[in-house]
Amino acid sequence: MEVTNVSEYEAIAKQKLPKMAFDYYASGAEDQWTLQENRNAFSRILFRPRILIDVSKIDITTTVLGFKISMPIMIAPTAFQKMAHPEGEYATARAASAAGTIMTLSSWATSSVEEVASTGPGIRFFQLYVYKDRNGVAQLGRRAERAGFKAIALTVDTPILGRREADIKNRFTLPPFLTLKNFEGLDLGKMDKANDSGLASYVSGQIDRTLSWKDVKWLQTITSLPILVKGVLTAEDTRIAIQSGAAGIIVSNHGARQLDYVPATISALEEVVKAAEGRLPVFLDGGVRRGTDVFKALALGASGIFIGRPVVFSLAAEGEAGVRKVLQMLREEFELTMALSGCRSLKEITRDHIVTDWDQPRTHPRTRALL
Repeated sequence: MEVTNVSEYEAIAKQKLPKMAFDYYASGAEDQWTLQENRNAFSRILFRPRILIDVSKIDITTTVLGFKISMPIMIAPTAFQKMAHPEGEYATARAASAAGTIMTLSSWATSSVEEVASTGPGIRFFQLYVYKDRNGVAQLGRRAERAGFKAIALTVDTPILGRREADIKNRFTLPPFLTLKNFEGLDLGKMDKANDSGLASYVSGQIDRTLSWKDVKWLQTITSLPILVKGVLTAEDTRIAIQSGAAGIIVSNHGARQLDYVPATISALEEVVKAAEGRLPVFLDGGVRRGTDVFKALALGASGIFIGRPVVFSLAAEGEAGVRKVLQMLREEFELTMALSGCRSLKEITRDHIVTDWDQPRTHPRTRALL
């Protein structure tokens, strides 16, 4: 079957992967309402395209934390990529580098920061969970910095793992031939089979529930890398993130895998952008499957987006070639959306190019004057 859009990779991955692995990647928390809403919310945002604009040349390059990239589409951290394909994070790193964009490596990667760095040049960020063993966390942050990673994405929405019922049913645990490579040699426990989800039990035993805003400052003492706060959904937390010295914010609901019935990230984005007041860049992850989704996020004020599940599904289907194709498809769809909306550069994408279901009804000025 010829794959013509990003979403088609999910069905291929479902055929190729063991049930436990596919369910781990695909499922959300509890009723999975937010999982559906992450996609559905995009469908309720409509375009207001401008016409008769010369779109013969379109520039989608951008800068993230001072690094120039080919497009505002980057790779989010996703765990256990060798469960999807033997090449795992190596393949993803090479695909991101070839596309000229940023890859974020998960703390729970099945390849270490050093191994990913060895795949060749590329701009890479490192996603960090804070464990009870702070010394181990500090070592890991320093290793990422030495390996050439350019930023830390601190995940702040996981003091405890969300209730992922598919993982409970499957008694999820990492296949015996895989390990959490970044933690080899550190005494941070290991994931064993449990009466429910092995991962949930592991998190319960290892992740530090005392994590608070003061720890953003603590992280700044162990690394000189800029820190992105990943998991912000409200204006209140945006303002605290700025006070805490964050270099950027990722509006994220953890792929709808933590607290169910939180808004879709695209629905929460504008509140965060307004609270940020341009003082730091705001990014989005969650639910992006089309170039149209990328445009909508940028129109609502995002500086860029991150994709997660499309990477692991395409990796499972076709390895590195699949991840490359996903990035290329999204790039081409995004360029097409820009052209058909009358935008030649990212700065020309404005709030006026979209209409959302929370906007006030638009009234023609002359009509209003007659009322």
